[in-house]
Amino acid sequence: MPEHSTTVRDVATLKVARVGRVEKSDDPLRPFRLVDADGTEVAAVSEFLHHMLADDASPTSLRSYAYELLAWVRFLRAVDVPWQLASRVEARDFALWLKTTKKPPRQRRPDAPAPGSVNPVTGKAAPGENYAARTRRHARAVIRSFYEYHRETHGRPLINPFPQGGAAEEGSPNAHHNPMQPFRQPSRRGTYQPKEPKPTARIIPDQAINDLFAGLKYNRDRALIAFYISTGARASELLGVPQGLVAPGDQTIGVVRKGSQVLQHLPASADAFVWLRLYQQELRGMVPKHPSEPLWWTLRRPFRPLEYDAARMVFTRANQLLGANWTLHDLRHSAAKRMVRDPNLTLADVQWVMGHAHITTTEIYIAPTPDEVVAHVLAHHERQRAEQAKPPAPPAPGYRPEVLAALLGTSTAGGESR
Repeated sequence: MPEHSTTVRDVATLKVARVGRVEKSDDPLRPFRLVDADGTEVAAVSEFLHHMLADDASPTSLRSYAYELLAWVRFLRAVDVPWQLASRVEARDFALWLKTTKKPPRQRRPDAPAPGSVNPVTGKAAPGENYAARTRRHARAVIRSFYEYHRETHGRPLINPFPQGGAAEEGSPNAHHNPMQPFRQPSRRGTYQPKEPKPTARIIPDQAINDLFAGLKYNRDRALIAFYISTGARASELLGVPQGLVAPGDQTIGVVRKGSQVLQHLPASADAFVWLRLYQQELRGMVPKHPSEPLWWTLRRPFRPLEYDAARMVFTRANQLLGANWTLHDLRHSAAKRMVRDPNLTLADVQWVMGHAHITTTEIYIAPTPDEVVAHVLAHHERQRAEQAKPPAPPAPGYRPEVLAALLGTSTAGGESR
């Protein structure tokens, strides 16, 4: 195990150069590779990504893992520690660096909201200057799995800077319990693992969806939004649909799921197919027509398949008309919430449509939104007020009101309570 100075590293002044890069290749067995500052491929990362591909990871996962490992390689270069010798000290300092450093500056529009500011229309905060907890959790998980692979494949003395948390790391904490001592509680989080943010569903109100829809200019965009809000598909899933997977007669559209890569035919609203037909008529004879050709195209020459960034910009322009900051992914959340509200759909139905691996993911849509809670409580107060305003019930036949008032201490007609 490497020796380290007892002096605490000053992470606040640490300069981590943005060197190295993730390269995409045409090799189906190595779709992504990590190149260091010297332009040399990091063999250990390539081996790990090759293992992930063999373990049926998707290309998007490989790309995501490569970028997280790029951040780790850059950090280790800044502290001058080879990846094989990284210890708990580097894990600690990397966690602190991710938590306190600001994200790389990007070119922002002059009218872009300030980082972390709350939109007055949606109540959603703009991305902050620092890395979010989910990003830091993901980085830790990626680096840990990278070291675990090399530990299992090549053995010790390599250590994992980020040990597994909870009971799995500690074994059975009460296996040799001393009855004179209290039971030990296993830790809930791994070392240097950020707290998991509570999952929340970002719901667009129905009126806001109508306003967004009214702000769209083209039938293609209306069709896209109609499919998003009726199928709950992810943005990338719907944009990747070929023409042959559209079945208006069955009122379904086929998408390849992001995680499992399984083809799934999702039911969609009739309105979505009407807007789709209008869009296709406008581009008739101008874009290739074949079952394997993309369904969504740009609207200006030269016609190209519509990509995520272009679709996002369409939605952003509609947002600007309302002063809102809704996202395409919010449409997926809204679709799930609409389905959960329908008493004729079971939670298992919604889970299948959304493509959730676990029904616990679907259950977050059961929780009421803040607007729903406010409406429910205000309705409760109104019912309480109406109940108090009701006149008292008349006494049962055979009972005199003045006798009941004397007995129970209640007020009589025109009198005062005792």
